[in-house]
Amino acid sequence: MSGILYLCATPIGNLGDISARCLEVFRSVDLIACEDTRRSIQLLNYFEIHKPLTSYHEHNKREKGEYIIGLLKKGQNVALVSDAGTPAISDPGEDLVRMCIENEIRVTSIPGCVAGVNALILSGLSTRRFAFEGFLSVNRRHRKEHLESVKNDTHTLIFYEAPHKLVYTLKDMYNILGDRKIALVRELTKLHEEVVRTTLSAAQTLYKDKSPKGEFVIIIEGAEKQEPENWWDGISVAEHIEKYISSGDDPKDAVKKTAKDRGIPKREAYNIYHRL
Repeated sequence: MSGILYLCATPIGNLGDISARCLEVFRSVDLIACEDTRRSIQLLNYFEIHKPLTSYHEHNKREKGEYIIGLLKKGQNVALVSDAGTPAISDPGEDLVRMCIENEIRVTSIPGCVAGVNALILSGLSTRRFAFEGFLSVNRRHRKEHLESVKNDTHTLIFYEAPHKLVYTLKDMYNILGDRKIALVRELTKLHEEVVRTTLSAAQTLYKDKSPKGEFVIIIEGAEKQEPENWWDGISVAEHIEKYISSGDDPKDAVKKTAKDRGIPKREAYNIYHRL
């Protein structure tokens, strides 16, 4: 019988945020796969847990993934952790989960911290609908393409960003998305936790003479919903005609009104209606 892969969420700052269940899993598994063993060993030592560790990260995920799958097939249980927060979100853990599913190996999660969600609820921006966009590419062209693709998204947007890229990212966001309300969240759950609620234009000024420090979560308000200029935008000429007919107009008047609305010849609207 195969073992179980446990996706274990770990603290993003305050060690008190780890769950009792997560500690129980750490003590029970045969192996803990870590994004960075040096960081994970500090967490485990703090709780006096001593277990075999192996590295699992973006640069070794193929070969190490096969190794972990092999252990799971033999019945061993494995815990997967990222440097902080929940693994498999903007993280190579998603590939390991996929491999487990393909090999019919059970995967379960041990819930806990997610930086993006914690930053969202602190932002003061809408939490009704949101889109997690993760890290933008270091390639400027790809970064701009990503921002262009969400330009008209009305969901609140969540991005992660490193401090050395923050200024350039804020500039690109302002140029492509326009000036919007944002929240810059850093050092979550730590002593110097900071939430700056501002705008994209003001944020650029803020970091003009001040070097950003710490990993950032950027929360951006969604685009304003664009109302159609005309009620018939987005429907066909035939649907336009049928709309008038269903409202009580006779077909002749419906065709005439449709042609006038759209600025097309009445004959064109008439021909479309009679092809129905």
